[in-house]
Amino acid sequence: MGKCLTVNLSTKTLKTLDVDKELLLSFMGGRGLGVKLLWDLVPPSTKPFSEENILVFAVGPLTSTPIPTTGRFSIVSKSPLTGGIFYSSCGGFFGFKLKNVGFDYILVEGRSSTPIYLYIDDKNFELRDASHLWGKTTKETFKILEEDLGKDFSFVCIGPAGENLVRYACVMGGYGNFAGRGGLGAVMGFKRLKAIAVKGTGKPKIADEEGLAKALKNFRDRISWNPVLDKALAYYGTSALVNVINEHRILPTKNFQLNRFEDAENISGETLKEKIFVRRRSCYNCPVGCKRMTKTGSGREGEGPEFETLASLGSMLLIGDVEAVAEINYLCNDLGLDTISFGGTVACAMELSEKGLPDARVKWGDAETVKRLVVDTAYRRGLGRWLAEGSKIFSEKFGFAEASMNVKGLELPMYHPDGVFGQALAYATSNRGACHLNAYLISVEVLGYPYLMDRFSPVNKPSIVVYMQNLAAVMDSMVVCKFLGFEFDEETFANLLTLVTGKTFTQESLITIGERIWNLERVFNFKAGLGWETDRLPSRFKVPLQPMLKEYYRVRGWKPNGYPTKNKLKSLGLNVEDEC
Repeated sequence: MGKCLTVNLSTKTLKTLDVDKELLLSFMGGRGLGVKLLWDLVPPSTKPFSEENILVFAVGPLTSTPIPTTGRFSIVSKSPLTGGIFYSSCGGFFGFKLKNVGFDYILVEGRSSTPIYLYIDDKNFELRDASHLWGKTTKETFKILEEDLGKDFSFVCIGPAGENLVRYACVMGGYGNFAGRGGLGAVMGFKRLKAIAVKGTGKPKIADEEGLAKALKNFRDRISWNPVLDKALAYYGTSALVNVINEHRILPTKNFQLNRFEDAENISGETLKEKIFVRRRSCYNCPVGCKRMTKTGSGREGEGPEFETLASLGSMLLIGDVEAVAEINYLCNDLGLDTISFGGTVACAMELSEKGLPDARVKWGDAETVKRLVVDTAYRRGLGRWLAEGSKIFSEKFGFAEASMNVKGLELPMYHPDGVFGQALAYATSNRGACHLNAYLISVEVLGYPYLMDRFSPVNKPSIVVYMQNLAAVMDSMVVCKFLGFEFDEETFANLLTLVTGKTFTQESLITIGERIWNLERVFNFKAGLGWETDRLPSRFKVPLQPMLKEYYRVRGWKPNGYPTKNKLKSLGLNVEDEC
């Protein structure tokens, strides 16, 4: 769109600026754009909870186009959980509305002295008082804003967890859509930015509308032919994975002490469908419809739970009841907590309690206590004041650091590393900490897309991890849903970008953009204190990591200490001093 909105909360000033086209060509949009802005404006030594830290809400060149799944947006900031650079991607309709109002990104600086929210429509943008919203849950906040502004608006907001600076508080991007992981909701809370309301009615211009229409016919056909997209995700949502992952003995159980859950069937997608399923829901322009609205026997209802939540709040805690997991999930959603990090932190507390830690007093499988802990964590009271710090800080405080299943401070997602060596390497090397979305090796190590690799072998894993990480960075910058990766690669995306923008993209140029983004994130993290020593897994796991890591650095063109070489940075057009 060529325009951006900058918001200084300290001075209450808002400005529209032109966006440098070279910046967009080099970093695309979304995640890449946010990463470059953070690099330019925020010294790596900056504390996440400070006025100097920024928040970037960015869309990409494919956002709000006829291409399926292009309603997403990315948020980029410095994470209060990891201390490093962090991005989070969110579905729904907010990205669609933001692009249609005419902005490529919103840059938020400073800190307000009072709670506020940002109002944007086609003609106006202003900061408004949010004192009546402060303290409200995410659902309550959306309801009030819809009543005040109308349902034509889309919103992002935080809940009490973000207001109380829980280090893994998330941002809600419309009902049931979350920018989870990393605590960017807490950054919003520190800045006292409760919400953003956007209503845009414009449309981005398509360079070759006829060519795009022809390409999309084949694109949609391929989605309908793909069994993961059109069958498994459409019918069960991501919960379809529970039984599959359990059968492969990689379902994290009892804080990763086990790799299989005896009661997995009771929290599976099949059981969810039978007992609590209400209806499917889709993000903007998405034919898959992986979202699930559910309702328990007690009358409670809400969004999800999805696979990661079923495991992090189910098998990880030895809770084998889909209704109990769903109700814990509803509470996390309402209060604005990332379910993976919350589940991982509570599992850590359960293990410490089992070891005799007197202050924990939370037992495996105790769903009612976990429900209370959700609330206590969001409001930082009792044991919750320590759970709010995340499992790394929590475990270190009580002298059992080995009970925290984290990489770079971020709790592990729900695939046991001992049974998927490539995914283990992806966890260890991810720039945002333990993450399955930076490179989803489960597709090739378990599901067989686009081919099947030996999951217990380290052979060729570094090369495929590097490729997937680069491609993921591009997908997060276009911005499209990662599920498209089950069917499409950079050749398809390069063609779509060319048709939409009128600029020529190739497979090679696209992967180079992803590599550029990845390397800049790496340099920022090194300078923020997240060096090669953080490329590790918890000692609990028995993965041959070091040989893969050595080869990974070589494939990346990095030094033996994991820092990009001067030649690598120069070849990517990154003007970075070679200091590490």
